[in-house]
Amino acid sequence: MQDWTQLRAECDVRDLERVAAIFTMLDSRIMVEDPGDVEEIGTWYGELIDEELKRPDRPAAVSIFVPAEKNFGEYADFIRQRAGAEGLKIKLEAVGRSEKEWADAWKKYYRPLKIGKRLVVVPAWDKEYSPEPGAIVIRMDPGMAFGSGTHESTRLCAGLLEQYMQPGAQVLDVGTGSGILAIAASLLGAKAVDACDLDPVAVRVARDNFEANGIKNACAFESDLLAKVPHNVQYDFICANIVADIVLRMAADAKDYLSSGGYFAASGIIEPQKDKVTKAFEKGGLALAATITENDWVALLFKKP
Repeated sequence: MQDWTQLRAECDVRDLERVAAIFTMLDSRIMVEDPGDVEEIGTWYGELIDEELKRPDRPAAVSIFVPAEKNFGEYADFIRQRAGAEGLKIKLEAVGRSEKEWADAWKKYYRPLKIGKRLVVVPAWDKEYSPEPGAIVIRMDPGMAFGSGTHESTRLCAGLLEQYMQPGAQVLDVGTGSGILAIAASLLGAKAVDACDLDPVAVRVARDNFEANGIKNACAFESDLLAKVPHNVQYDFICANIVADIVLRMAADAKDYLSSGGYFAASGIIEPQKDKVTKAFEKGGLALAATITENDWVALLFKKP
């Protein structure tokens, strides 16, 4: 029997469609609880409806069911970050599980994972892993921060880093989450890496992961996208593994933070949003250099002339 955990977010009924849209970025099979539907049914079959379901103040809710082998903490953090960026108030819960289980239950399924030609993400607790010749190993204990390599968007962005980032590059990782891409950049030969995130928990986790991987040239700090990124630095490579609507907020300014010939890698984009993101960055003065896909996810690479 498949082991699933229900990830459920309560919200104001007026925000139901927007919250549901966030959930569909992770899984198209969602369950929606709309109090309005119950009221409509109740006009005909009121005697069959539980009184609790008919409460006028009952919140709306959206759920997905996460299989045991997936990183539940990563799913939860993705929804938290996306809802926060949209200004949506949600109450997120794992039905039937404590928060500690969110972070720990999936660990038995987490194995070394290749996320590029050379990059391999290995669980921090795996002491028996023996890397192949030439492998670049990232030790990762992501906890509740987004980015363990299991999500397509992380793998796509790591692939662009590995292929296009040159040794000695100055790198910026926007929305760093667990710090996985910043670590990858450092191990691939970046001169220095700045990593920022709006979530202070993610910043703390990223710093812990830097230390665990012996990374000395990366700095993690809090910032709402580019708000606190130094203006006096020209980056050779910027990566933003977030979601399309948030990445779009940087389209007009990204060019100012790039060196001549520098790259901006945008990931966390679903296929229907690809053209919108491309047009926005091209309008901002960058040229599309590469497009890579995995399942319904897309990563776009832009270059400054």
